[in-house]
Amino acid sequence: MRRDPGLPDAGGFRPDVDEVRAMLRAAAVAGEAYSYSEILMALGTRFTRPRMRTLCKVLDVIDRDAADAGEPELAVFVVREGDRLPGQGWWVGRTDWQGQWQGPAALAFVTRIQQAATDYWRALH
Repeated sequence: MRRDPGLPDAGGFRPDVDEVRAMLRAAAVAGEAYSYSEILMALGTRFTRPRMRTLCKVLDVIDRDAADAGEPELAVFVVREGDRLPGQGWWVGRTDWQGQWQGPAALAFVTRIQQAATDYWRALH
């Protein structure tokens, strides 16, 4: 179990990076995203803003590791319940998207990234 020492502790919540990565790879293979609440529940905790922020830091680690390994990003499989789009932190700093972070165009963009990851991980299974 690998815990990133740079992750803040959110009320005792310190998710294992490898466990979350495995969950997101399985989500990619299934072609199904988690909502923030769903993934936190699957990790054995309830949704709170501090826990969501800690989770987002884990997602950043996972996507940096994926980029270093030449793999598709996985944080795109954690989305808001209402519109099925990633939160603001996922969009900030992206160089491949200049539009709004909501709406049909954003959803189409996210769907393309999710599909690329699904195709990649299914090919390995």
